[in-house]
Amino acid sequence: MKKNIVLFSLFILPIVAYLFFASGVNSFTKLPVITPKVADFSNWKSLDGKKVSLNKKITVLGFSGSNVLDNRGNYFNLNEKIYKRYHGFEDLQFVVVAPLGSELQAQKVIDALAPFTDVSGWNFVFASPDEIKTFYNQLHLKGKLNQKLGTSYVYIVDKERNVRGRKGANKQNKDKKDEYKEGYDTFHPSELSNEMLDDFKIILYEYRAALKKNHNATKQL
Repeated sequence: MKKNIVLFSLFILPIVAYLFFASGVNSFTKLPVITPKVADFSNWKSLDGKKVSLNKKITVLGFSGSNVLDNRGNYFNLNEKIYKRYHGFEDLQFVVVAPLGSELQAQKVIDALAPFTDVSGWNFVFASPDEIKTFYNQLHLKGKLNQKLGTSYVYIVDKERNVRGRKGANKQNKDKKDEYKEGYDTFHPSELSNEMLDDFKIILYEYRAALKKNHNATKQL
């Protein structure tokens, strides 16, 4: 009996403790604000002609550039690693900003995803090149759009229109969680599965905790 207790203490207990703290990291972390209160979209229209807004939505925001079809693999990666896992969350939307004139390409991307995905949460919105540049510049990001007004990175924007990410405060620590990160590269599925998924869970936890708190406060009233 004593031997079993010793073995449990030496081997099993540390593993259980690690799993507990590893799974709880998102519960005790708040994802920093990279850029506060960014502007909403103007009267940009989506493929179905409806206005899309950043207000009161958790948004995964991307910029396709004029070569939308050339980047369809990136959207497939994002769809598989993040979208399909969370698209049932009603306050979540995926929005890709594209130049006017690329509507047919964008529709082909949606059509390619539709046979195996509920694409109701995917949105392409269209604007002029100058409008896209102005909108992107006010995000105050370190990364830049390419010559075709696109980037393989996507960004998390919360319901208050804050760009969220990692501030990289501890430069001495080589842990990836302490690196500065304003966006997530859709070209690399591993980055979506690891860094983006971790940060996305934090955002969802924040809102679920807030909803629970508000619900309890209402019950007390």
